[in-house]
Amino acid sequence: MTAKRFLVIDDDDAFCAALQRSLTRKGYEVKLANNLDEARECCQQYVPNYAVVDLKIDQESGLNIIPYLRNRFPDIRMLMLTGYSSIATAVDAIKLGADNYLQKPAGTAAILAALEESSKPEPGQALPPSNAPSLERMTWEHIQQALKDNDGNISATARQLGMHRRTLQRKLQKRPVKS
Repeated sequence: MTAKRFLVIDDDDAFCAALQRSLTRKGYEVKLANNLDEARECCQQYVPNYAVVDLKIDQESGLNIIPYLRNRFPDIRMLMLTGYSSIATAVDAIKLGADNYLQKPAGTAAILAALEESSKPEPGQALPPSNAPSLERMTWEHIQQALKDNDGNISATARQLGMHRRTLQRKLQKRPVKS
């Protein structure tokens, strides 16, 4: 890696500070943004080579900044990082221009490795086989897709899924199950 400029867009101050310290020790210049407006403002004067974008930034979606970064910096390597992992959001992030997707908690080594590898398969290359997900994981994925279809509206999603709004909110507060 010859380029050494990182942009970290995340509202978790502790995570940002730890990642910044670790990347700085490895020789990277790091700029932090706690929301999407700060990220856009930072990009007016700073040209990052790498970006780590959290999926949920306060009340905003990190997915919204990916096209902006891709258009402004065509060669940037972007990683979507989230504690709310789902296949639907991973696919959306890649379609919008992210290079890879990683679930929190993730350390610096995992972040750098994910930025170096591309999650986009080469033409003619098959995707790696995966194990069938559990029923709980499939339920989580279905809820996430319904939530996306309803633009994040909890009440509309609950109606679509045929469950009480509070039940859906409790399910969403739990960490997603691993496959």
